[in-house]
Amino acid sequence: MKQSEFRHVFVENVPPNLEEGTLYISMRYRTASHLCACGCGNKVVTPIKPPKWHLYFDGSAVSLWPSIGRWQLPCQSHYWIEHGRVRWSKPWTTEQIEAGRIRDAEDLRRYYRQRTDETESPMTAEHGSHPEPRLLSRLWRRLFRSS
Repeated sequence: MKQSEFRHVFVENVPPNLEEGTLYISMRYRTASHLCACGCGNKVVTPIKPPKWHLYFDGSAVSLWPSIGRWQLPCQSHYWIEHGRVRWSKPWTTEQIEAGRIRDAEDLRRYYRQRTDETESPMTAEHGSHPEPRLLSRLWRRLFRSS
């Protein structure tokens, strides 16, 4: 059945059998997993770490950014999860998919190049060039600081 919203569940380990309409979030493994929103039954795993996906939790609902595009699956679903709701997007053309893959690869290279530059320069943090910590990072530290 096509999903219009997801409830979220924080888990340590994602269960082997996922329920439709449930977004499983493992802070320990920094992943979010769910069954594709189109209802095809395929498992979708999103790594919650830059430069891939970001998870936002406002205390009652979860959002994932950027969109989820299932280009390798027959359904080729494309959607966003915003405040627990599914916002459907238009399918992409083959050219758009390839351009998105190239952009993702560039983002990945840029991210790791920036991290390398920051670790080589201990003065970076003093000069304010670090990005503002994302909600996931703050939540992660809050959850595991007491452990």
